[in-house]
Amino acid sequence: MLSVKEMKKLFIIKAGSTFKETARNYGDFEEMTRRAAGLEQESVGVIDAVRTGQLPAPECCCGAIITGAHCMVTDNLDWSLAIEAWIRSIVTAAVPLLGICYGHQLLGRAMGGRVDYHPQGKEVGTFDIRLRPEAREDLIFSTLPTQFPVHATHSQSVLALPPGAVHLAENDYEPHHAFRLGTCAWGVQFHPEYDGRIMRDYILAQTDSLAVAGRDTAALLHAVRETPAASSILQKFASLAFA
Repeated sequence: MLSVKEMKKLFIIKAGSTFKETARNYGDFEEMTRRAAGLEQESVGVIDAVRTGQLPAPECCCGAIITGAHCMVTDNLDWSLAIEAWIRSIVTAAVPLLGICYGHQLLGRAMGGRVDYHPQGKEVGTFDIRLRPEAREDLIFSTLPTQFPVHATHSQSVLALPPGAVHLAENDYEPHHAFRLGTCAWGVQFHPEYDGRIMRDYILAQTDSLAVAGRDTAALLHAVRETPAASSILQKFASLAFA
């Protein structure tokens, strides 16, 4: 655990890296996240959980964001299992937490949900999601449109929500696009840190596997658009963490 002597920060827990070319052009996951949240570098601590295995004590955090990754939760990697154990301590301490894609799945499984491959295969591209009625009482989701576009790229999903989770958003493909646990732990399957350029990179990088799955890459690229409502979730979360 990191020393409590450090000033409280919002920690970005880096669970993996993006493609090398994407990182060169737009930064790695932690930089995408910091930029989309509108945060200055000095207010953010970045922990590379894969390389260091060192995670911040709850009392050191004013909030935490767990990034996406290109590996699978069901790989049960040691560093990933360590994040799951850490999540339980963060949720117990009521530290604001946001899990993105892989982080969303880790939050779900750490707290008793079930994660595995989506039975319909990958969800890749820009798609609309719908808020559920429960979202109207949520600190972050309550002011969002009833329906809005998001960027997504994932093979696994939270197939069963954890006990007590509040189901916040869905679409016809992915029933669990967002949920909340307690008062201040959120998971989003989509990527609020992506912009249209990054989403296009992800589609192009998966052209071969998408073709094998019978997906039309040109149509997916054409459907990409900006997702300001989704991006605002990061900004709202950061404001809540620093409140």
